[in-house]
Formats: sequence, structure tokens, C-alpha cells
Amino acid sequence: MSLKKPSTQTRFLRRGISKIYWLKKVNDPKRPTRREISEPNRFDLTQAVSDIEGWALENDPIETPDMGSTFNSSIPGNDKAENSSLTFYEDRFSDAIEQQLPKGAKGYVVLLRKGDIPGSRSVDVFPVQVATRAATYSTGNEAAKFKVDFTITEEPSLDAPVPEGDYHTLLKPDENCDDDHERGQGDGDHVDVTVVSSTAATATVHEHGDED
Repeated sequence: MSLKKPSTQTRFLRRGISKIYWLKKVNDPKRPTRREISEPNRFDLTQAVSDIEGWALENDPIETPDMGSTFNSSIPGNDKAENSSLTFYEDRFSDAIEQQLPKGAKGYVVLLRKGDIPGSRSVDVFPVQVATRAATYSTGNEAAKFKVDFTITEEPSLDAPVPEGDYHTLLKPDENCDDDHERGQGDGDHVDVTVVSSTAATATVHEHGDED
């Protein structure tokens, strides 16, 4: 009997790949939209984060021992998400992050575990409230930092899909384009441009014009 060789994994380092966003609003945490993970609703925290703790859904199992066995069996109990935190480098001249995350602020911490790859089911959405925000002090040889503690206010959504790019019509041709061109009254060629898909890095554009 032959054993099937496991497929090769593409392993990666989270640093430089994973994204951490602060979103003000999300209509459906199980399916965030491209507009919701884009500015101005999105505030990108990624490059300022020095440390991350928590951000996991856990289960509190229930022990179910019985007289028929000396083994203590268990069944799944309540799910829970422990309080989580992000530690940031402190900017000497800007307080942009502090303005976004004051004590009591409500929103969503969103982690794109595998980066912005449309269709990848790797988005974790945590509804949160800022519990505390405090600077950390040290006399050591290290950069100044501050820590933000979050409470998880609702059940997080895990493994949501990275949204595809939105469809936008950038230019609509004049209804009288052909007539104006024949009469010499047009001011140039009219091209209908539609963005079919887009990501942070690429965009596919279809142009609809007269063929030679």
C-alpha cells in the first residue's frame, strides 16, 4: 500500500505579508466589502505594530465523566475570546493612531492573515472596544511604545473571504457620439472604460471603442 505524498506548502513569514486594519464600520463581519477595507473607512495599523497578543477564538470545554470509565471525557462548551492587545511604536510628532483609538472607541480590528489576496478565505474580523491605552516607559535602549487593550464585544468572524475589487464605470460615452463624429462636431474619440477588478497592486481595464 502506497502512501500519498503530501502536497508542497507555500510557507511564509507573517511580517511583511499580514495586514492589520482598524475599521470604523462593517455591515456584515462575515463578508466585509472592498469599500469597507479601503480608505476612508480603513485606518492601516500594520506598519506601526511592534507586538500583538490574543486575537483568537477559544472554547471552554465541559468535563463529562461517567461511572463506566476512568477517563474524564469532555464536550465543547461556550466559546470565548480573551481580551487582546496591540502594542505600537510611538510617533514623536504625530498622534494619528491615538486619535483613532481613544479609550472607549468602538470599531473592528481586521486581520488579513495572508495579505490582500482577493478570494482568499483568510480575513478575521473582531468587533472591539478600546478598554485602555497607555504609554509604556523604559530606560532601556528601545523605541518608545504604547499599548492598546481591546475587549471583544461580539463573536468574531474567522476565515472570511478577502473581497474582490469593485466594478466602476469611469467614463460613459455620449449617446450622440457617432452622430457628432460623422458631422465633425465631436471633440475626439470616446472610450468607455470599465474597471473589472482591482487590488492594491493591479487593475484590469477593458476599453470599448471603434475597431479599425
